[in-house]
Amino acid sequence: MADISPFAPKRFPRLPKIAGLRLGGVACGIKANMRSDLMVCVLDPSARVAGMFTRSATAGPTVRWCRDAVRDGAVRAIVVNSGNANVFTGRAGARDVAATAVTAARALGCGPGEIMVSSTGVIGERLPISKLTAALPGLVAAAEAGAWQAAAEAIRTTDTFPKAAGARARIGGVAVNIAGIAKGSGMIAPDMATMLAYVFTDAKIPAPALRVLLAEACQASFNAITVDGDTSTSDTVLLVATGAGRGHRRITRAGDPALADFRAKLGAVMTDLAHQIVGDGEGLSKFITITVTGAASDRAAKAIALSVANSPLVKTAVAGEDANWGRIVMAVGKAGERVDPQRLAIKLGGVRITERGAARPSYREAPVARHMKGRRIRIDIGAGIKGARGRATVWTCDLTHGYISINADYRS
Repeated sequence: MADISPFAPKRFPRLPKIAGLRLGGVACGIKANMRSDLMVCVLDPSARVAGMFTRSATAGPTVRWCRDAVRDGAVRAIVVNSGNANVFTGRAGARDVAATAVTAARALGCGPGEIMVSSTGVIGERLPISKLTAALPGLVAAAEAGAWQAAAEAIRTTDTFPKAAGARARIGGVAVNIAGIAKGSGMIAPDMATMLAYVFTDAKIPAPALRVLLAEACQASFNAITVDGDTSTSDTVLLVATGAGRGHRRITRAGDPALADFRAKLGAVMTDLAHQIVGDGEGLSKFITITVTGAASDRAAKAIALSVANSPLVKTAVAGEDANWGRIVMAVGKAGERVDPQRLAIKLGGVRITERGAARPSYREAPVARHMKGRRIRIDIGAGIKGARGRATVWTCDLTHGYISINADYRS
């Protein structure tokens, strides 16, 4: 097990109980040393769900199952195993997903299509399905309200700490709860989702509105992080509204003004979870925030920011606490987006470095070097397109020897 991340919280957060939701986690024998590896979230029949998934061409059968199952918007349970991704396991892998859903459905008296299934871990190895299906009925029966930490622990792989966040929001003056858990540490470069994340609210919101709210929140949170530039085959984010909380005004569409506070709080919860994933990046020592302004569009700004965030040369310079800003210039240039070199403005730790296509005559490295020794690194880039307002922020971490060690020994 890797050392605990320097950004790990001191304690697991206190999250609200979500009416209509019970959770649980158990060790069923997928991982070595009987570490917790199976999670379930049991939901009231009133629950509705929306999902976003990896667009990887080699996505696993759990993703394909959930893409189909989520269309109806009905959900009675989410079942997640860790330690085995059940990816590239042929027809047997698809049968194992179906067996998982059928087992949970029997325990709950519902249809298999109301069961969402996720898996995370090693790719290409057959899931020991008999261990999972043997443990699942008892786990469903034992699930309890507020068992957030047990659930979060059960979905970890190389994570050094369980990830959770929550908030209280208002819909038309009525208080509702939002809470969620996530896992992720490596293979993080989301494409419509990130690793695994499950967010719940006790509000009553129909599935079509949930889809819009989830897509909006994902773009500014999970789709704005990267650890190593590798998109997972299993990326899944589910947003569930149980409808079992306090009664509030009827919601029929995502654009209802009564959802303004809910939308903001949902975004905050998902951004918190996304930051925790970056803050647990495999082997990291630094958390990096990259903001790009003055680009041709928001999309262009994000492309530039991700080019910098995914550059091994930038990330290793940060790891070495080297104020080598030339690597940022390189990464901006290779992004394939318009920039004006004469107006390109690069700042590190708030210190302006470039001007008129070169280093500023007044630039001194000492304050930047001091900033590079801190835990949190800030890179600001002005693309310099005259009159343009494209803006984006992404978050990443540095690349250290620890990342190599963790992934070189991943299967051992």
